[in-house]
Amino acid sequence: MVQTAVVILNYNGVGFLEKFLPGVIRHTHDARIIVADNASTDNSVEFLTENYPDVELIRLPRNNGYSQGYNEALQQVEAKYYVLLNSDIEVTENWLNPLIRMMEEDEDTVACQPKILSYYQKDTFEYAGAAGGYIDWLGYPFCKGRLFLTLEKDLGQYDGIYPVFWATGACLAIRSDIFHELNGFDPDFFAHMEEIDLCWRIETYGKKVMYNGNSKVYHVGGGTLPKTSPRKTYLNFRNGLTLLYKNYTSPELWTKFPVRLALDMVACIKFMLFDSFADGMAVLRAHLHFWKGFGINRAKRKSAQKIMRIHNLDTIYRGSVIWQYYVRGHRKFSDLPFAKRHARDQ
Repeated sequence: MVQTAVVILNYNGVGFLEKFLPGVIRHTHDARIIVADNASTDNSVEFLTENYPDVELIRLPRNNGYSQGYNEALQQVEAKYYVLLNSDIEVTENWLNPLIRMMEEDEDTVACQPKILSYYQKDTFEYAGAAGGYIDWLGYPFCKGRLFLTLEKDLGQYDGIYPVFWATGACLAIRSDIFHELNGFDPDFFAHMEEIDLCWRIETYGKKVMYNGNSKVYHVGGGTLPKTSPRKTYLNFRNGLTLLYKNYTSPELWTKFPVRLALDMVACIKFMLFDSFADGMAVLRAHLHFWKGFGINRAKRKSAQKIMRIHNLDTIYRGSVIWQYYVRGHRKFSDLPFAKRHARDQ
């Protein structure tokens, strides 16, 4: 078994492959490099076979999104560690070793991510992952270096190594045995928040998710879907409901889930009145489809609850990031009360 496999899931990303694959090859040592093509309709496959015949190619029969695309591809890859790498990422020298070394030195560390910086503003954290992810008590995700759409400059403030609640799917190193033991990503998520769902299961399973600031990459972002679009709004709200319903404990489900439903409706009204009517409709569709698939989600919840060993996780912010951001005006992770306690715990 090869120790590490870097797997790039590609869909119509020939431009990204042309731009970033040479750097991945140049800076990735002692690891297999694999491109899993998600039934692209551009000339991605032809580009790879003509220009990079030594890069392994997995051709998937249809585009089932990030979640099922990786599930299917990784069934065909034997390695101790998987590194799931977006096609729109520029890696740097020695980006991989700190991640793998950390998991080698601690068998309880199951998943980890590097520092994610913006490709276009290299001194600024990037939206998808920044310096490691968290959620608040209502399941709203945020990151060190990114609260909602506010991004911090990288001043070395997050250069450490520390536990996080979720690691970004844009560059995710993970133990293959645990990935398969926990049945990988939820295929119904398609894209967005599937890594949060998997990391939640990892942590309630009694294992750790980590951030390592000694490794950094630069992410373009919005390579498949733009940062703001009705399609992305739909996926985020639908998947957010599924995420909470699956992973909340029973007391949390009865006390927190109704609050989250109400806040989603507030967001829907705000979209329609002040932002985008199409985004507001996307929230309504998300709720409709969540309840339409309630039977499936109920079965998923039973499965997730069976593996749960730990109920109270220190990496969950027990306050409201919405309250802190929109009411109190806190724009940085360090402004949150959670940050002060979290800093003491490191």
